[in-house]
Amino acid sequence: MKIFCVGRNYAEHAKELNNEIPEEPVIFMKPKTAYTPQPPTFIYPEFTNELHYEAELVLRVCKNGKYIEPHHALQYVDAITVGIDFTARDLQRELKKKGLPWEIAKAWDNSALTGEFIKIKPEALNRPIHFSLERNGEVVQRGNTANMLYTIPKLITYISRFFSLNIGDLIFTGTPEGVGECSVGDELTGYLEGEKMFYTYIK
Repeated sequence: MKIFCVGRNYAEHAKELNNEIPEEPVIFMKPKTAYTPQPPTFIYPEFTNELHYEAELVLRVCKNGKYIEPHHALQYVDAITVGIDFTARDLQRELKKKGLPWEIAKAWDNSALTGEFIKIKPEALNRPIHFSLERNGEVVQRGNTANMLYTIPKLITYISRFFSLNIGDLIFTGTPEGVGECSVGDELTGYLEGEKMFYTYIK
């Protein structure tokens, strides 16, 4: 399993972190040890004092492929859910200042949370998909794939230029505005089209 993540795919999110709007998709990866499906509790890592949530639509790859054409791209996804790209923001900030890689801020164990995957037909990905994240019962992020800078077919095509896609790989498609800090005792709940996909308690 490979976990592909897309950075700055929503313009308003890029602006809230004072990042430039990218001219091409920004891709980074997390190892399979980052994957944590539907955990009832999430342990706050000891190496950060500023843990941030970033809710995202997550795609599950169902076919092996390389150099995938845009008009075939949706055939490579069979399920979607909502996930969180957890980020140690304090570590990331310091590493970026020094011009260093920031995997330790993004790719640590259990940093890629996902909810329950829902099977879909490819044509469903042509329609706008809504998702949201609640923190302690309050909506903190709302996403709509219609607002992505780079569409789902574009992302699949772009990623497959550089990496082979394999069955079971995941693609975190980017987070909308509203990212923020979470603390021990917080409850995080993710929704896809109004249906609950996951709940976790920060411990």
